[in-house]
Amino acid sequence: MNTAEARIGSLPCWRGNVDIEPLSGGITNANFLVEDNHRRYVVRLGDDIPVHQIMRFNELAASQAAHAAGLSPAVRYHEPGVLVLDFIEGQVLDAAAVADPARLPRIVELVRRAHREIPRHLRGPSLMFWVFQVLRDYAHTLHADRSPWREQLPELLARAEQLEAAVGPVEIVFGHNDLLPANLIDDGERLWLIDWDYAGFNSPLFDLGGLAANNGLEPEAERGMLVAYFQGEPDVGLWRRYQAMKCASALRETLWSMVSEIHSTLDFDYRRYTEENLAVFEASYAAFCELGDAS
Repeated sequence: MNTAEARIGSLPCWRGNVDIEPLSGGITNANFLVEDNHRRYVVRLGDDIPVHQIMRFNELAASQAAHAAGLSPAVRYHEPGVLVLDFIEGQVLDAAAVADPARLPRIVELVRRAHREIPRHLRGPSLMFWVFQVLRDYAHTLHADRSPWREQLPELLARAEQLEAAVGPVEIVFGHNDLLPANLIDDGERLWLIDWDYAGFNSPLFDLGGLAANNGLEPEAERGMLVAYFQGEPDVGLWRRYQAMKCASALRETLWSMVSEIHSTLDFDYRRYTEENLAVFEASYAAFCELGDAS
């Protein structure tokens, strides 16, 4: 038994001897499946990660509020560096499953509910997630730690400044801010939204842009997503603001991976992930530039 499993086994929340198995797929935390007294749980191990603006008090509060809103599994136990949640039996989605025309409107409704209902249950202080400040902070970290990508940062930050101006004034909702496909589960009856590491108040356009950028949505699906979310056809201005935020989402995932190349100890090919997301950003940015100036 390794150190992580020994720590999990010693938690005071268990009723008996537990079976512990590592869960694959996590790229921020170490996750484990635990069976205790014929019930299964997910245990997430992870301390604050300042370089990624992850604060565990915020993740805990968001997880509890998301459960109270009926969107996410229950938190059964927590202590510093440990979060124990109910295990959800179901299909962990991939990009193709998210883009499925029969499922995407249900995902959009789930996100819409999260944006509006979680604040009703949220307790204590909460963070703001403004992607453009996240990008600036990542750039400082990459320069300070002499990232091999640092020579590209001035151009990327200049584009980010252009995108921030294009987004303009925003509506504020409570965002998930990390809509990777694996953070959605379909149990056959309903959808669940999990992993609230990056939760915080934000523009709804960031989650919508992230949903598109992280799952390779086609333009027709993107328009359908905006229609479903905003209950009407997007005008030219909204479409351009959305496209700017979609670019920002792809750029955030890119710089997140650049920082993880230096700082993460997880067994994951972050260099490849950086290159994949940089390609998504470049394609999204080219499409944004083709829209011209909406003014």
